[in-house]
Parts: sequence; C-alpha cells; structure tokens
Amino acid sequence: MPLPLLAWAAIGVTGLFGAGKTIGAIADNSKASDINERANDIVSSAKKRITTCKDASGESLKALGTKKASVLDGSIRGFLDTFSQIKNVDFRGTPGLEEFAKFRIDAQELKGLREMSDFAGSILGGTATGTVAGALTAFGAYSGVMALGTASTGAAISGLAGAAATNATLAFLGGGSLAAGGLGMAGGMAVLGGLVAAPALAVLGLFMGSSASKNLDNAYSNLSEAKKFREEMENAATLCNGIRRRSYMFERLLIRLDSLLHDANNGMRTAINTYGTDYRRFSDGAKKVTASAASLAKAVKTILDTPILTEDGKLTPESLTAANSVRAALPA
Repeated sequence: MPLPLLAWAAIGVTGLFGAGKTIGAIADNSKASDINERANDIVSSAKKRITTCKDASGESLKALGTKKASVLDGSIRGFLDTFSQIKNVDFRGTPGLEEFAKFRIDAQELKGLREMSDFAGSILGGTATGTVAGALTAFGAYSGVMALGTASTGAAISGLAGAAATNATLAFLGGGSLAAGGLGMAGGMAVLGGLVAAPALAVLGLFMGSSASKNLDNAYSNLSEAKKFREEMENAATLCNGIRRRSYMFERLLIRLDSLLHDANNGMRTAINTYGTDYRRFSDGAKKVTASAASLAKAVKTILDTPILTEDGKLTPESLTAANSVRAALPA
C-alpha cells in the first residue's frame, strides 16, 4: 500500500535534517582541524624561539665564566705574584689616581683573589672534578664567592664529580635544593629557559554528529593553551636575552681590564728590577703604576664579586651599576 503523502514528506524532512547535521559536523571538524594546526604551529614556533634564546644565554654565561677564569688564572695571578714581592706599600698620596680612588684593595681582598685564582686554575686545568661547562656557567652567572660556596648538597661545586656536578649546578642556579626551599634542578633549568614544557594539546579523533561540536571546543581550548605557552616563552626569551646582553657587557669589560692589568703588571716588574722590592724607593712613576695595578685588580674583583643573576634567576640591578662604575673609572 503506498505511503500517504504526509509520510513521504516527513521522511524527506528527516533526511534533509540529517544531511544538514552531517554537513554542519563536517564544517565543525574542518574548522577544529584548522584551529589545531594553528595551535601546534604556535607551540612549535615558541619552542624554537626559546631554545635559540636559551642556548645563546647559556653560551654567553659560559663565555663569561671562561673569561673570569682566564683573567684570574692570568693577569690576576701575575698581579698577586708580583705585588706580593713589594714591601712597605703605602698608596696614600700617590698622585694621578683620582679616577681609581674608590678601588682600593686590602689584605682580605687579596686573599679572596688568591682563592678565586686557585679555583679558576683548577677549573681550567681540569683538576676540579665534575662538569667543567656547568661550573663555568655557574661562575658566569654568579659571583666568585658564590661559586666557591657550597651547593645544595653541602659540597663545593668545584669538588663534585660527573652528573652530581651538573645536578648541583642546576640546583645552584635554581637557588638551592627543593628541600632547602629553593627551586631545585627544575628551577636551575628554568633560569636558563630550559623548561620548554609544551602544553599537552588534546589529541582529537574527529567524529561526526554531536562529537564535532566537542572537537571544536577542544580545538579552541588547544589554541588558548598554545597562546598562553607562547606568552610564557616570550617572557623567558626576554630574560634569556637580558642575560646574554649583560654577560657580554661583563665579558667586554673584563677583556679591557685584563689588558690594562697585564700592562701594569709589566710595569711593576720593571719597577722591581729597577728599584728593588722596597716601595719607598720607587720613583713616582713606579709608585703610580703599582697603585694602578692594585686598583685594576680591585676593579676586576668588583666585577667578579657582582652576580649577574639573583638566586631566583632574575637580572641583578647591581650588576649594571657595578659595570657602569668600573667603566667610568677606566681611561678613555
């Protein structure tokens, strides 16, 4: 028996509704796919950027640490060996050193320089067991006193071996072990932008019908997480770039001080060969070069004593102040 006309009409409407729903689902799934692709592109681009910035900042800290160690093992060691031979040193009234008046070195600071010089020599000579690169990075980031201090393990970083040194250095950069209230190894990696924990974007199996709207909601959620991740990585990149620039500033300053101190050391040796080791017998020129060498050594120590990073991984304002102060005292 043929179906009534209304029944055929009802079937037609239902078919159209089903087709419309299918078309809408296809459109939603297509849009979800596009949004997910965009989210993944954002995450991938952000990861590449922070990796580049992190690597550059890490290399800059390592380069600075290497320069610090080189200066300590070179011109500073030469200064200490030569200056220690001179007796009855009294810089009061030495003319022509007004620009270095704030950089006067005392016996305690000379002792500190000797300890740092020995530490630097052990790193460069390979006798400081452990990961040399990690030690140099920590030396670049922090002051010489902090590098000579103890890691969160309770042992000096320079005395740790292998993986232990790497772990201790990362904890050191992170402000200490988690047990001690610091950020731990994870914090140390975060300081250098090493934590690139990309958001776990939802893996979507695209289904037709009612699941399509859920797929679209998940895609928008993925995009939101990707944008949040990008913002976090941009902040980390800004920090890493700041570290790189500050490290370069310190390195260039140490290069200049190293050159000047090398010349002053030669001047002191000439004075000793000419006048002996009694400072009172030195000419005014010999006294000036000796006082200049001591002031340059103090300027180097000022740079070495000034950390670039705080314990929570932020740039220190005093590092910029110290660099400007030393730079202003140098001859044009």
